Amino acid sequence: MNFSVYRLKSISFIYILGSFLVVSCTNGAEKQQKEVQAYLDAYNEQYKTLYTASSAGQWLVNTRIVEGDTMNSHNSALADEDMARYTGSLENINRATALLKYEKNLNALQVKQLKKILYLAAANPESESESVKELIKSGTAQTEALYGYKFSISGKEVTPNDIDSMLAEVKDTNSRRMAWEASKEVGKSLKPGLIKLRDLRNKVVQGLGYPDYFNFQVSDYGMTTDEMMALLKQFNQELHPLYRELHTYMRYELAKKYNAKEVPDFLPAHWLSNRWGQDWSEMVSVEGLNLDSALKLKDAEWLARQGEKFYMSMGFPALPNNFWNNSSLYPVPKDAGYKKNTHASAWHMDLDTSLQTLMSITPNASWYETVHHEYGHIYYYIAYSNKDVPYLLREGANRAYHEALGSMFGLAAMQKPFAAGLGLIDPNAPLDETKQLLKDALNYVVFIPWSTGTMSVFEHELYAKNLPPDQWNRRWWEIVKQYQGIVPPTERGEDYCDPATKTHINDDPAQYYDYALSYILLFQLHDYISKNILKQDVHATNYFGNKEIGKFIEGIMKPGSSVDWRKLLKDKTGEDMSARAMLEYFQPLMEWLKKENQGRKYTMPEIG
Repeated sequence: MNFSVYRLKSISFIYILGSFLVVSCTNGAEKQQKEVQAYLDAYNEQYKTLYTASSAGQWLVNTRIVEGDTMNSHNSALADEDMARYTGSLENINRATALLKYEKNLNALQVKQLKKILYLAAANPESESESVKELIKSGTAQTEALYGYKFSISGKEVTPNDIDSMLAEVKDTNSRRMAWEASKEVGKSLKPGLIKLRDLRNKVVQGLGYPDYFNFQVSDYGMTTDEMMALLKQFNQELHPLYRELHTYMRYELAKKYNAKEVPDFLPAHWLSNRWGQDWSEMVSVEGLNLDSALKLKDAEWLARQGEKFYMSMGFPALPNNFWNNSSLYPVPKDAGYKKNTHASAWHMDLDTSLQTLMSITPNASWYETVHHEYGHIYYYIAYSNKDVPYLLREGANRAYHEALGSMFGLAAMQKPFAAGLGLIDPNAPLDETKQLLKDALNYVVFIPWSTGTMSVFEHELYAKNLPPDQWNRRWWEIVKQYQGIVPPTERGEDYCDPATKTHINDDPAQYYDYALSYILLFQLHDYISKNILKQDVHATNYFGNKEIGKFIEGIMKPGSSVDWRKLLKDKTGEDMSARAMLEYFQPLMEWLKKENQGRKYTMPEIG
C-alpha cells in the first residue's frame, strides 16, 4: 500500500470527522444561545413591567404620606409582592441555574444576565415566600414611620429642614442640643421595626445560600465581605492623616465659635451642622464664593432648570416632559395635609423613558449642588436606556458609579469658574482658595470615616455578626467615636436607637459603602477630566459647554452594568480604583492644616 495515499485518506477522514464535530458543536452552541436568549427576552419584558408597577407604588409611598391612610402602602406592597414573587420564583431560579450550565457556549452579556437573575432571586426566593411577604410589609411600614414622624422641639412641631436650619445657623449650644436631640427621637419608634427587618433580611437571603444580608449586598460587586471591608479600611487608613488634621482644626475652631471654656477631646455631635456629623462644610464660609447670597435672589424653579442647562451644554439631551410633569421637585406646603420623604433621590420609573426626581428644592447652595447631583443620576438612566443594554443591566457599572458621577457634577458646579460663568459670583472677586479647599474637605474627606467606618462597620456587625439589639446604641457611639471622633452631648442609653435615624439603615440597607467608593471614583474621574480634557487646575474647572466631557462621561454611562466595572475604569482613566487623586487634590490643604495645628492636642486614635 502506498503510505502517502493511505495517509492522505486518513487525514481526509479525520478532517471530515472533525468538520462534522465542529459543525455539530457549533450548532449545539447556537441552539443553546437561542434557548437562553428566548428566556432572557421574556424575563426582561416581565421584569420591566413589574419594576414599573413597583416604582409607581413606591413613589406614592414616598411622596404622599397621609397620617392614618394606608391605601398607598397597601397598593405598593401588592406591587412589590408581585415583583418579589416573579424574581424569586423557583421556576426562574431553576431555569437560570440550568441555563448557566451552558456558560462556556454563551456570550458574556447572556451570562451576566443569568447571574443577575439569581442575585435578584436571593433577595426574595420563593422558598422563603412568607418571610419575603413580611419583609415587604415591614419595609413599607418602616418607611411610613420614618417619614411620617412628627418632630417637635419644646412641644412645637418642626420639620427636618427646620432642624437642619437651626444646626446650620443657631449659635446657642443649648438650643442646638435641643434641636439635635429632637432629631433623634424618631429612633425610639423605629427600633422594633429595624429589629424585625434585620432578622427578615438575613433569613431571606440565607434561603439562597448567602450567609447574611451584608454579604449578599457586597456580592453585587463581585467581591467577598472580607475583600470589601479590607478595601474600605484601606481607603480610611489612607485618608486618616488628613481627617485627623481636620478633626483637630475643627475642635479648636468650634470651641472658639461657641465660647467653650475648654477644647473638647472629641467633637460634641450638636456642635456640627449635620445631624450625623457626615458633612461639616456648612461650618465654613468662603469669601469670594458665597453662593447662598446670590441664590437667595433666585427661585426654586431657576435651580431646577439650571441643572438641565448644564447637562445640555455638554451635549446631553433636554429632559423629557414626563420628568417635569411627574417629578416632586419642591417642598410640600405646611398646610398640604400630607408629608413626603425629604431625602433627595432620582427615579428610573420604567427602566426606559419615564424619569422622575424627588427633591425639596429651596434656593441655597446645598440644593444647587444637589440638583446637579440628582440630574447626574437622571442622565445616567437616559444614557444606558439603549438597545444594547437589557433592562436587567440598566444600572450603574457598579452601585458606586451612579453616586460617583452625580457627586462629580455636584463638585464641578461648586467650583469658581463654573459659578462665575453663571453670574452667581463676581469672577474678579478674590477667592480664598485655602478656605475653599477646606470647605471641600469638610464635605468629601469628612465623609470617608463616616461611610467606610461608622455606617459600614455598624451594618456589618448588625447583619454579619447579629449584633444584639440591646447593644445597638452603645456600639453605634463606640464606632462613631472611633472613626469620626464625635460624641453625643449627653448619655444615650438603649432606649434610644440613634442609628435608625439615618434613612439608609432602614430603607437602603447594608450598602452605604457605595457612597464611599463613589467619592474615591469621583476624584479619579474629575482628575482625568481636568488634566486630560480641560487642561485646567483640578481646583478651578468649568465643565459648562464642553462637549468632549459629555462624550467621555457618556462612554462610561452608556454600557450600564453590561461590562466589568474594573475594566471600564481602567479603560477610561488608565488606572485601577485608587485614593491617589483624592489625596493629591487635598495635598495643599494638608500642609496648611499642619501649620494651623502646631501646638494643638491631637486626640483622634489611629485606625487599626
